[in-house]
Amino acid sequence: MPDGHMTQSPEGASRRRFLQVTGGAGVGLMVGFTWTGTSRRAEAAAVAAKAFEPNAFVKVAPDNTVTVLIKHLEMGQGVFTGLTAIVAEEIDADWAQMRAEHAPANAKLYNNTAFGPIQGTGGSTSVYNSWTQLRQAGATARALLVAAAAQTWGVPASAITVSKGVVSSGTHKATFGDLAATAATLPVPADVPLKDPKSFTLVGTKLPRKDSAEKTTGKATFAIDVVQPGMLVAVVQRPPRFGATAQTIDAKAAKAVKGVVEVVEIPRGVAVLATSYWAAHQGREALKVTWDESKAEKRGTDAIIADYKALLPKPGQLVTKEGDVDAVKGAKTVKAEFTFPYLAHAPMEPLTCVVKLDKDACEIWAGDQFQTIDQGNAAKTAGLKPEQVTIHTVYAGGSFGRRANVESDYIVEGVSIAKALADAKVQGGKLAGRPVKLIWSREDDVRGGRYRPLYVHGMEAKLGADGGVLAWRHRIVGQSIMAGGPFDQPGKPDATSVEGAAEIPYTIPNRLVDLHTTTSPVPVLWWRSVGSTHTAFAVETFIDELAAEAKQDPVAFRRTLMEKHPRHLAVLNLAVEKAGWDKPLPKGWARGVAVAESFRSVVAHVAEVSQDDKGRIKVERVVCAVDCGIAVTPDVVKAQMEGGIGFGLGAVMFGAITMTDGVVDQSNFDSYRCLRIDEMPKVEVHIVPSANPPTGVGEPGVPPLGPAVANAIAALTGKRIRDLPFAGSVSV
Repeated sequence: MPDGHMTQSPEGASRRRFLQVTGGAGVGLMVGFTWTGTSRRAEAAAVAAKAFEPNAFVKVAPDNTVTVLIKHLEMGQGVFTGLTAIVAEEIDADWAQMRAEHAPANAKLYNNTAFGPIQGTGGSTSVYNSWTQLRQAGATARALLVAAAAQTWGVPASAITVSKGVVSSGTHKATFGDLAATAATLPVPADVPLKDPKSFTLVGTKLPRKDSAEKTTGKATFAIDVVQPGMLVAVVQRPPRFGATAQTIDAKAAKAVKGVVEVVEIPRGVAVLATSYWAAHQGREALKVTWDESKAEKRGTDAIIADYKALLPKPGQLVTKEGDVDAVKGAKTVKAEFTFPYLAHAPMEPLTCVVKLDKDACEIWAGDQFQTIDQGNAAKTAGLKPEQVTIHTVYAGGSFGRRANVESDYIVEGVSIAKALADAKVQGGKLAGRPVKLIWSREDDVRGGRYRPLYVHGMEAKLGADGGVLAWRHRIVGQSIMAGGPFDQPGKPDATSVEGAAEIPYTIPNRLVDLHTTTSPVPVLWWRSVGSTHTAFAVETFIDELAAEAKQDPVAFRRTLMEKHPRHLAVLNLAVEKAGWDKPLPKGWARGVAVAESFRSVVAHVAEVSQDDKGRIKVERVVCAVDCGIAVTPDVVKAQMEGGIGFGLGAVMFGAITMTDGVVDQSNFDSYRCLRIDEMPKVEVHIVPSANPPTGVGEPGVPPLGPAVANAIAALTGKRIRDLPFAGSVSV
């Protein structure tokens, strides 16, 4: 296929035609199946687009390669490896013959069953929602290959074995490629048995990643690598305050910059187009824009926090109520307030897309995380139908949620620019149809919004004479991520604001959680591990504080409260055992612990910190225990835990987007600090053995990291950190 291009089945394609994969090498086998949520029906092809919705596909080519069409974006989290391993296991392939490629943007075929009728990646759902689908697809492909061998050799299927891509029976042997054409002519079994996990030979083992070779040799295609004939490069001047709009534009100096081709206004700002990025950047520097700030956010960070804290004494929207918190009398009361700043995602690859807009079609190349929503928003912007928008998904250099937003901000910007060029008033229409590559700089990314919301928490607990927790009140104040979007549930609390707080793994007889949802022009978005980024910190550091008030060991204190949550207890026990919780540490060191469930997985961290003679804190070691069901690719699970620990540590130590009079103070990694290589602690990851279906791993390593470190710092220094980042409270 051409670079970045995917093809999809046309509406109404015949069953046999859809089965065949044609090309210079001959005819192969493509297998898909329908997923309805309550039943699975293997199908070789689409009889009619309305009759069923194939969800996952396997292609077996005559050259003996097996390609898995990955419906999720590969952005470094390892889905090209994990999802391919599921198919390889069931089809009994050799790992070397497996291939992976991004599936076309087509929700009818590749919807994320955890989201509904939407193709997209997020919420640590990739392996979770594809597990059964891809097992079924691999098993169906295997059954067809076995049937083809049985027919060819005249032997019963029961006499045939498959191992490492070789089908055999007695003296007969054949590769998948040898049998693909015959298999494509056979009726597809209505149902096929899946392997007993006890017989897995690939799932659960160490496998080379399927994206590593391309990335390390430079062959991998990212959006910034895409080049189209006649392409222009665009950058956008956006308002310095969120909610402002362009009032006057003086583009004379910008157009005088060598290489600048045009300057156009779009709804989100003013775009400068040039023959190169540097020319576009220089043109933007010369651009003069005045802004209408009548609806802009003009508060600074301190003012926003003060407004939020003013809501803490007032009851909010009810989230959870067990027992009667106010009825508990005569107990010792412990209170705490926490503040969490806005956080930028700051993936190593800033937002980039390439758009080619014609009269009746729009093509987009992007590391696309939300294909269905982006198709819809691009179509609306271009004045087209969603089916007229083709998205070519390429690799993404990280995201942490940033590339998945319901307004498709950077995609819409790219389409808006291409549409502006099609205006007959712009150079007489001479630029219409020219492809546009939109590039966000690091400064654009850091200042461009879509932040993890700023939150304030108020906590209150009542302890009995024996140190038991009798009552627990948790109040949260912050913006809604879901409001106004397709996942909004009007009238209900925003689940992303309270996840990790609404339900906790501690049995407390009287518990109340409520929420104040605020509004601001500052655009917010889910950020790696979403609500648990702040709720887990508040819950787990407050639990530690209660243990100290009760004069109990924090692990023993948790164990007592976790008796009815055996999964959490098992993860806690594994972490503290591997960390040597009761073993002595060097002078000037201390340990802290935290446990959190997010995205159906449970993670516990034990952090060891030290303090030098100048008072500087360093995180020396983190021991992680994770229960994520079956670890499809343990190396990827460990890498995600390690990455989550590094990501989370950088955020809690240094991460903060602050504003002065509504203008963002940070611009690049010099002012928006990330963790540096010499600050990364030693990490040990221990995976709980499990036969349960896989759950999330991309995000769950983040939430317990901050509180584990904060609890270790408190054990070492006696100082409780309640305002993030740590750099504002201790020397790091």
